[in-house]
Amino acid sequence: MLKPLHIQPNWQTELSQSFTSVDELLAELELDSTQLSTCQQAAQQFPLRVPRAFVRRMEKGNSNDPLLAQVLPIKAEMQLDPAYSTDPLDESSHNPIAGIVHKYRNRLLLIVSPACAINCRYCFRRHFPYQENRQSKEQWLQALTYISSNTDINEVIFSGGDPLAANDQFLGWLAEQIAAIPHIKRLRIHTRLPVVIPSRINDAFLRWATGTRLTPILVLHINHSNEIDAEVVEAVRRLQGAGIKVLNQTVLLKGVNDSAESLNNLSERLFDCAITPYYLHLLDPVQGASHFDIDTTEARQIYRELQTMLPGFLLPRLVREIPGKLSKTLISL
Repeated sequence: MLKPLHIQPNWQTELSQSFTSVDELLAELELDSTQLSTCQQAAQQFPLRVPRAFVRRMEKGNSNDPLLAQVLPIKAEMQLDPAYSTDPLDESSHNPIAGIVHKYRNRLLLIVSPACAINCRYCFRRHFPYQENRQSKEQWLQALTYISSNTDINEVIFSGGDPLAANDQFLGWLAEQIAAIPHIKRLRIHTRLPVVIPSRINDAFLRWATGTRLTPILVLHINHSNEIDAEVVEAVRRLQGAGIKVLNQTVLLKGVNDSAESLNNLSERLFDCAITPYYLHLLDPVQGASHFDIDTTEARQIYRELQTMLPGFLLPRLVREIPGKLSKTLISL
């Protein structure tokens, strides 16, 4: 008897079927909107978008679900705080030409796509001027010329938005152009898409990501162990099978992962999948996300407790990004 052909899910179809309505999302999760401080105005300013694959990992009936907390627009987002900014990392001062953020001497970010598969409410680029950084292939040649002329750069980082929201044909072309620049050694991809829509790690992606002389590194963004299900594990297995190094960075978020126990569970789960815990970021002070913030004293306390629970190789580095600094700042304990 013939076995049925395995057909990979179409990630773009899954993306198009994402939840964009607060009411529909809450109905799916069997939650009453009157029990939550949802805010339509917050959703208008920064729309809800969350793929169904990610929603399936949320606990129905749990208004405090840590995955839901990352995506649900609430009234607290509308509280303006002078300590928070629409450009918390001063990226506008490091945007020499459209599509480039160049803050560090030997590495550079390309804003490959303005789109994201999921709108995380704490996103430090929720106010980024993506319209001013949209590029055609011809305009990308200017960015490539900039990289070619700056020989200190040895690593290019695909960022966004989410770079993997772009199509594989374009990404493959861009990777080939970068690989033709002799002083570039590594291509790093910062993405949440393999977590929220694991089918994004398809054959076309693997071909271009491993098809040049550049060393490929993929940095995931996972904040809670519940984000990792069997589909995510399979996507990571495919990445590693293709020879792609997989790291993870986490943001320390109130109401999501603000305990040593939660972070311990995450590091253990990451290690089970052979993902290296990389950074534990303090929140970037972006306007609209102050309710996620944890002060440095409490963060240190959580991290010191985490140190007693994990071996050193499973401890992410506790860091903060400070505008103007030439690297991330390690938090002293």
